[in-house]
Amino acid sequence: MDEYLKVNNNKYKIIKLLGKGKGGYSYLATDGNKEYVLKQIHHEPCDYYQFGNKIESEMNDYKRLKDIGIKLPEMYDVDIQNERILKEYIDGDTIFDKVLNDDMSPQYFDQIKRMCELLYAKNINIDYFPTNFVVQDDELYYIDYECNEYMEQWNFENWGIKYWSKTEEFLKYVEEKK
Repeated sequence: MDEYLKVNNNKYKIIKLLGKGKGGYSYLATDGNKEYVLKQIHHEPCDYYQFGNKIESEMNDYKRLKDIGIKLPEMYDVDIQNERILKEYIDGDTIFDKVLNDDMSPQYFDQIKRMCELLYAKNINIDYFPTNFVVQDDELYYIDYECNEYMEQWNFENWGIKYWSKTEEFLKYVEEKK
């Protein structure tokens, strides 16, 4: 049996679950012609992060990051009532996969540093966890829309970088997910 989800009046066939984050489930979906990411917001508890209106935050954060010039997937549609977002599918490996498979390149660090320059100038942090970044044609994309006011403890240099190579923190995370 095929599973479908609607975004407003458009129906999309769910191909597979791409991942679950603290704010929602992301699915690879299709309209029969093109592939998309369909994000379904969830309201499951998260003991380390407080949310307001998640769908509103996604829309605001998307605009904020787009205006700054961060490479991210296009937001095509938002279904506020059903708390669903349809966005561009960026096909490629995540930085997490690149680290896991010993396929990291210095150019990815150069690209994240350029992103950080843009973000820090606007007093913003993003979620630097490596599953939130996809490499397509050697270009790094931030595939999440979450952003927050800058706090030094959560910047790339103090937190994110701990997961961009096979550090103790990265290997512990891999072991916990087995």
